Formats: sequence, C-alpha cells, structure tokens
Amino acid sequence: MEILQQRSTVAQVWAAAEEFIRLHHRENPEAGSPFKRLAQVRDEIETTGSYRHTPLELVHGARVAWRNSNRCIGRLYWNSLRVRDHRELTGADEIAAQCVEHLREATNAGRVRPTITVFAPDTPERPGPVIWSEQLIRYAGYACADGTTLGDPRNAGFTAGVRRLGWPGGPGTPFDVLPMVVQGCDDKPRWFELPPDAVLEVPIEHPEGDRWRDWGLRWHAVPAISNMRLEIGGVSYPAAPFNGWYMGTEIGARNLADTDRYDLLPAVARRLGLDTSSDRSLWKDRALVELNRAVLDSFDRAGVTITDHHTEAQRFMTHMERERRKGREVGADWSWIVPPMSGSTTPVFHRTYEDTESSPAYVHDAGAQARAQGHDLV
Repeated sequence: MEILQQRSTVAQVWAAAEEFIRLHHRENPEAGSPFKRLAQVRDEIETTGSYRHTPLELVHGARVAWRNSNRCIGRLYWNSLRVRDHRELTGADEIAAQCVEHLREATNAGRVRPTITVFAPDTPERPGPVIWSEQLIRYAGYACADGTTLGDPRNAGFTAGVRRLGWPGGPGTPFDVLPMVVQGCDDKPRWFELPPDAVLEVPIEHPEGDRWRDWGLRWHAVPAISNMRLEIGGVSYPAAPFNGWYMGTEIGARNLADTDRYDLLPAVARRLGLDTSSDRSLWKDRALVELNRAVLDSFDRAGVTITDHHTEAQRFMTHMERERRKGREVGADWSWIVPPMSGSTTPVFHRTYEDTESSPAYVHDAGAQARAQGHDLV
C-alpha cells in the first residue's frame, strides 16, 4: 500500500510539473523547446519525489500565481512582480531577517513595489518553514476585562498567542505593531520584533479641518500577506510572503470601518457632526466616504503609493482585455473584485465572472486560519 501511495504521489507531482513546464516554455519562447527540461524534471521526480525550479521558472510561476489570484482586483501589473529567491533558507532567524529586508525593499521610501520572497519548499523528506503571521505587519488586539478590544479585534487571538510565546506587548496603543512569528524547519514557532525602519506608517487625517489630528489614526504602507502557500507545478512553498500596494477601501471601508475591526464609523460621524439617530439619514454612508477620503488624502500627502477603487476597477477591465487578446480567460470572485463601497459605480460590478481556479496559485492551507488566530502558540 505504501509503495502504491508513493507512486501515486510521484504521478501527481509529475502531472503538475509537466503542465507548468509546458506553460512556462509556451509563454517564454526564449526558453526554447520544453522537451529537454521535461526529461530532466521527470528524472528528478522519479529519483527524489520532487524537483527544483530554475530561477526563471520560479519567477514566472510566482507572477502567474498573481495573475491567477481570483480575489485580487490589482492584477494588471502581474508581470512586474519582483521575486526574491531565498529557497536556501530554512531557519527562523534567517527567514525573519529576510522578511524584514523584504519590507524595506517593498516599501521603497513610499513608492511601494510588488514583491515576493520565496523560502524553502516542502520536500518528501520534510515540510518547509511556515510564517504564522497573517501579514508581516499587523496591529495588536488586546482583550480588555470589559469585553472590548484595544487595537484590532481581528488579531486578538494571535496577540494572545504571541504573548504566550513571551512577547511582553507593545506600548498599549490601538496601533501597536505585532512581531512576526516564524517557524523554521524542524523548529518551534518563534517571535521576532519588526525594526521601526521596516514599518512605514501613514497618519490618517481628514483633508478638511483639524478635527482628526488628535485622534492618532494611522495605517501601515505595505500589505504583505504571509500565510498563503505558493504552489507551482507540484512544488509547494509554505513561506512566500508577497505584497502589492493598498487600495484605499481596504483600509477605509474594511480595516478601519468594519464592526468587527476598528468600527470607526460612529466616531467619524460624531466628529463630522452627523445625525446618527436613524440609519435613514445615511450617516454611515457619509462617514464611510469621509473616512475613505481621509485615507487617500493622507497617503497622497505622505507620498505613499495607494490606489482608489474607481481607478483599480478600470485597471482590472484593462487587465481582462489584455488577457483576452492573449487567449487567456480571467477567473474572478465577484464578491472580492467588487469594491466594498460604491460598487455599482465601478465597471466591475455590472458583469459576472467564472471563479475558476488555475495553477500556479497562492492558496490557504488547512492550518492557515488556526495559525492566524494564534492557536497552539505556547
């Protein structure tokens, strides 16, 4: 039975590898005929159970995974993704150090660059390293005795888990930057503080008047997702943090506005003097618009890359047309592609999409959600 399972696994890896190698050579004519490379890969898989991507294969695979990301509206620039190849790294200390360097390079003094850093893959001999943090930069959520949360409630479980690992906590503001948690190969998860020069933050102020300047609102510049696997042609990279840049509504209509996050709309409405006695006054809608204006204006004044949902929707339509001309269908999840505010004013709202999954891809494994909640961090 074990021999049959091994043969089945080898066959699955080879099938995925063959599909990817042919894709890579088809989309990169300079790579020449795929037959020699296919023979090399097949021999390596039959000998070891897996294979190693060439640097060019890794770059193309990571970029196509972004192209295939059905929940991402910002795929127009998929082919510009910067790929940092650190597959030789397996230890938590060296991985954490390169995650910090990733943030510095991606931040780029505010001119944010889409970047991915790829660490060691899973192999038949051992699993690869894992980054427990949902994103490289997250704000702590401290559970209070009265049942409220100081900071980001989304991260309350993770914050408690990191504290069980020994993190003493931050200064106790609503925007304390959490440490990263990295688990190297054959190791336990460990926490690593992010140095201040790796975390660019933008103070959020309203463009009209000074009513918000004493509030202390801010958000970080780089959304670096770190708990998704990069899967390319049968090879899985469990630690491969990647980032684009923010769309304003991610911050202003979700992170700061959702009732299970910072829930700031009531406070914004009070500061703007809106009538909150009835939902029919549309105070939530008006507060939401002003909060999103503040986010976009604040990032612009700070010289930090951000896009708005109208611009990004138009870019997505351009992306779809470019892909159509190349004979490729664009998969998309409507509930993620349509912006969380003013959706019907954007062109992405008025159509349907096929939510077809393609490979290469960024995927959540079964343990990603549990890790993001800090489960088993002891």
